[in-house]
Amino acid sequence: MMVLKYERNNNGKSTNAMRIALALERHGVKYLFGQSNPPTVTLACEDIGIEQIGYRQENAGTYMAQAYAMCTNSIPVVTAQHGPAATLLVAGLAEALKASYPIVALVEEVSRNDEEKNAFQEIDHLELFKGVSKWIKRIPTEARIEDYIDMAFKTAGSGRPGPTVLLLPKDIITDPNEYPINERRTLSYGTFPLDRTIADTSKVELAAEWLSKAENPFIYAGGGVISSNAMDELRAIQEEFSIPVATTTMGKGAVDERHPLTIGPIGYYMGKRGVSTHLKPMVQQADVILLVGNRTNQNGTDSWLLLPENAKYIHIDIDPVEIGRNYESLRLVGDAKLTLQSLKIQLQNRYLEKRASKRAAIEQQIQQSRKKHQQDMQYIITQTTGKIKVERFLYEVEKNLTDDHIVVADASISSVWNANYLTATKMRKFIFPRGLAGLGWGVPMAMGAKLANQHKKVFCLVGDGGFGHVWSELETCKRLGIQIVVAVINNGILGYQKYAESAMFGRYTNICDFSFVDHTKVAEACGIPGIRVEKIEEIAPAIEKAFSSNESVIIDLMSDDHNIPPVGVMDSLQTNE
Repeated sequence: MMVLKYERNNNGKSTNAMRIALALERHGVKYLFGQSNPPTVTLACEDIGIEQIGYRQENAGTYMAQAYAMCTNSIPVVTAQHGPAATLLVAGLAEALKASYPIVALVEEVSRNDEEKNAFQEIDHLELFKGVSKWIKRIPTEARIEDYIDMAFKTAGSGRPGPTVLLLPKDIITDPNEYPINERRTLSYGTFPLDRTIADTSKVELAAEWLSKAENPFIYAGGGVISSNAMDELRAIQEEFSIPVATTTMGKGAVDERHPLTIGPIGYYMGKRGVSTHLKPMVQQADVILLVGNRTNQNGTDSWLLLPENAKYIHIDIDPVEIGRNYESLRLVGDAKLTLQSLKIQLQNRYLEKRASKRAAIEQQIQQSRKKHQQDMQYIITQTTGKIKVERFLYEVEKNLTDDHIVVADASISSVWNANYLTATKMRKFIFPRGLAGLGWGVPMAMGAKLANQHKKVFCLVGDGGFGHVWSELETCKRLGIQIVVAVINNGILGYQKYAESAMFGRYTNICDFSFVDHTKVAEACGIPGIRVEKIEEIAPAIEKAFSSNESVIIDLMSDDHNIPPVGVMDSLQTNE
């Protein structure tokens, strides 16, 4: 039997599969998130050192890829077969599109001569991916391979980053003949932001004037600060010009939450025991608000009721359409990093006595808020008996986190818990699936984050509902040696759904209650240690053991099924504890 082997040639020619692999290598690709297909491309990539991260399901592969992008600012590649495998990419690409992170999806396509003949697993991929990608094209001929690979990367990483889809006709990628490599294509487009632009200087000057003269300004930083790597610039403005900063969920980590001018995460979870609950008046009394990389979406604005109507808004964003979407704003269209640098210069040129004179009072208000929150939490964090609250568990997790830990959450309540009860310090990285916020995305994202930062520790919090979507990826962790610590909130319910339905309708649907699952056995079936935590005194030893392990660990947290998060609509369900 002939063994297919791809090798680099020095004659300027290669097979089409190898040409694709060489183009990916030029763009800095180290991994393919895939499951064998398209096999010729995968084999060619492996033969030149691009490793396949073999997921168990395509949607999980896209979540891994996005987290890899979030941690490296490089553009990852996910691959899939045509038909049903391709359809499973849709959810992950939609998340990346809404969250503004680039992915290049290489999707096998039926042979060109077989189109519209009901070939095996044929589907209209152009229509399938139209709503979840920035760009989708089919390679029309072997002569254009390098051109289309480059277009896919350039489009993914330029402007507002997002996913692109390139269809690879089977007859092109399985052709055994060698063709000329387009050696005019030499540049790499594998990182983002690909092109940094800066806002109009005259508008930046006006923004600086508004901020310097405002009575009660604050900055509301979103995920665009993180993806632009503009944290240093934002922190400098916060410190040097005494402007308090709040963040969205995806913006968590943009500033150090121990800083005396950090408000913390705000939005729909400013209910009872929320970390920023007592600073709601500060937010609502603002007269000038600087939005940076912020979509002003429903959750981040508590259904557009949190931010004051009569404030002046300044909005920095790479996407001109986002500016003024929900709040008419002074338009600073540009990259967050460069535009904040420009804003800092303009602020330095202004009389800032008002900012300096108000600093002590702002810091005192924030400090008093933090003390009130500690008082709110005192009963829970000192509890030694009774049912386990997630806040109590995270109190112990916090003690074991390093300043460069990567902290990942699944969607829904897991995101609420991590945003409120784990602290952003120094360069601690937080990852949330908040583009569309789909369940089951936490574990694969933790895996992608670990692949991107193999020297850093990764902690992931998931609910039992979301974890049920991706149990199979524990085998991937074992097989590939991906080391993450996953805590599963095992309360036997679909928590957010049950609490929200109960609060809004006085009853809930039958899917909200699960039968019992022993997640330690699920883990052990995949060859991964599982630790069950049933009592409060077991929390600290379990965390210490998991964090010191050299392999992935599942902590099965047997938690209270009436553990209400600080979401305003659910306040009526809270106890008086």
